[in-house]
Amino acid sequence: MGNWFRTFLLLGAMTILMVFLGRLFGGRTGMIFAFLLAMGMNFFSYWFSDKIVLSMYGAQEVGPSDHPELYSIVQELAHRANLPMPRVYIIPEESPNAFATGRNPEHAAVAVTEGILRIMDREELKGVLAHEMSHIRNRDILIGSIAATMAGAIMILADMARWSLLFGGFGGDDDRDSGALGAIGIIVMAIVAPIAAMLIQMAISRSREYLADETGARLAGTPLGLARALEKLALYSRRIPLNANPATAHMFIVNPLSGGGLIALFSTHPPIEERIERLKRMRI
Repeated sequence: MGNWFRTFLLLGAMTILMVFLGRLFGGRTGMIFAFLLAMGMNFFSYWFSDKIVLSMYGAQEVGPSDHPELYSIVQELAHRANLPMPRVYIIPEESPNAFATGRNPEHAAVAVTEGILRIMDREELKGVLAHEMSHIRNRDILIGSIAATMAGAIMILADMARWSLLFGGFGGDDDRDSGALGAIGIIVMAIVAPIAAMLIQMAISRSREYLADETGARLAGTPLGLARALEKLALYSRRIPLNANPATAHMFIVNPLSGGGLIALFSTHPPIEERIERLKRMRI
């Protein structure tokens, strides 16, 4: 019930924010467009969030004959967690990472990159997959997927604001006179909108990552595999960054984006060193 309430609040807050931003730079026309965009995003993020994100990264579904070890680990963890077997995908990327998506445990998917399969032993891979299965068990996947699509929509509005500034807006003269706040307002919105999207993702993600680490460690039977996996991921993901959409960064087990400045300031993940220390202090 808690996550359903949080999902409802997120959808409402993001819709209001998008309508406000649409009004800011497009008057009535912009407000109507933003509302329709928000409603469309709400619908598609609920019913098709998994397909959208998986197709974004070219993920390919695999079965027990395609990758027996990966499939058997997911199958074992699903049985332990008393969850339906999720669909299993491999992403053709060398950067090691993983995420879970879907609207509920009955329509869930777990995806790992080719890179993570190359560097992890069985216990480490089990820890990573247990973390992702915990997101499914804790019902984080819906709100995470909705945040990704809605944040992406805000990014679209921010881009439209920049084009609106260059070409003088897309509403009529009456719309601009009554609704737009001028070039300064558009510039401010174009800067603030992506930051607002990242802040929302950060608020959703950070506390849930700690919980997924803890739940995943118990599900796997030991925290050490996940702790070692995170150490490897911290090292390799910096060497081989993933070309990820910032709107989906919060879905991955470790932040796929690298760099300082705003990327570091608005990281959607808690410090990986703190996550490792918490795992090493766990007693099961």
